[in-house]
Amino acid sequence: MATSAVLDPAQVQLAPTSWSLPARIAFRFVAVYFTLYCLLTQIVVGLVLADYAGDIGDLSTLLPVRPIVAGVATRLFHTAYPVLPTISGSGDRIWDWTLVFCLLVFSTLATIVWSILDRRRPGYADMQKWIWLFFCICLASQMFTYGFAKIVPLQMPRPMLFQLLEPFGNMSPMGVLWSFVGASPAYECLCGCAELLGGILVLIPHTRVLGALVCLVDMTYVFTLNMTYDVPVKLLSFQLALLSAVILTPSLRRLANFFLLNRAIAPQNPVYLFRSLRANRLVAAAQVLIALWLFGTNLDVSRKYWKIYGGGQAKSVLYGIWNVERYTSDGIVVPALISDPNRPRRVLFQAADQALLLNMNDQREWLNPRIDAVKNTVTLESLSDRKVKANFSFTRPAPDRLTFDGTLNGHKVQMDLRAVDLNSIQLLSRGFHWVQEEPFNH
Repeated sequence: MATSAVLDPAQVQLAPTSWSLPARIAFRFVAVYFTLYCLLTQIVVGLVLADYAGDIGDLSTLLPVRPIVAGVATRLFHTAYPVLPTISGSGDRIWDWTLVFCLLVFSTLATIVWSILDRRRPGYADMQKWIWLFFCICLASQMFTYGFAKIVPLQMPRPMLFQLLEPFGNMSPMGVLWSFVGASPAYECLCGCAELLGGILVLIPHTRVLGALVCLVDMTYVFTLNMTYDVPVKLLSFQLALLSAVILTPSLRRLANFFLLNRAIAPQNPVYLFRSLRANRLVAAAQVLIALWLFGTNLDVSRKYWKIYGGGQAKSVLYGIWNVERYTSDGIVVPALISDPNRPRRVLFQAADQALLLNMNDQREWLNPRIDAVKNTVTLESLSDRKVKANFSFTRPAPDRLTFDGTLNGHKVQMDLRAVDLNSIQLLSRGFHWVQEEPFNH
């Protein structure tokens, strides 16, 4: 019974115990750089707390890293303003680029010192097992996060009402990407499934190589989109692609034999962390628990955000695009002249707390609406200028007709509005067709 609980020593080895000098140096650099990158960026926060981190920022924003990064940015790169790790939605801030530069410099120096002090060690097979396991968990956490953000269409939501009226030439490259992906939730969901699949497979020891390959393809595709559509997540997507490639390094020879050289390859022995069978089973169980944790927390966060920001968001009781057909100010009918920047042209009601006013030259004014559906009153307050305020009572003689009567900036105003038939917008109504006699490319 004692012998059955101990593994064959040949199965415990990850790689030959004697490594070449370039392999040892490369391992030291990779181990230091990617360990620090995972610990100091959003990766470890997302792993430990998923989206429950609240106001906890990346560890790079804390001592002692924060003053180092800020000092390098201002003194070495001579930034024109103080660098602060503010949350802006961008992953390509000066802070992020400077942090990567600092990590590269530190990792290079650490590799030199490590190589001198540890020059007699023949290899790092045992250490590599643990570090590669940490890399797999970190990579999986990001694949789960971004996968669920697409499976539940949150990252690229369906185009908003105001986007349906935006001239194509006015859109940014990132806006085009977000709109074309968001316009097809099925495509976005499939992309998310591919990312989630990579995250699941890379956590399973027997499918780690396949999982890393899937993650590498996924992240290369994402990085290409980020580069070609100017999406400010270039750094992170590139790092995740590199991390996927790093995980594959122990299998590079076998992959080359299989895919490139048309050579037969023998089955690979499982990689075990311990000599004890029981200890290895506990590690496998821990990886399953991590996968369940990532799955459950990301599903919960996606479900919550779907109701706040996604398709489950509560819509305004006046939801729609409303064209102002007749506008009266202080008893005078104001004609719909393009040259009049003060006359409203359209009013859009999206979410319960979101409205948009477009004047005759399509200049935008974002509004905070407060609608009382019982008293039939609406208050509109500009988000950019608190002095711009309107108070109306409204009637709705027909589902597509609306009348506002009240005051706007001290003037007595009446507006007759007609709703745009959203089914007339082809991006929303075209749908899918198996049979097409000719392309419908409008």
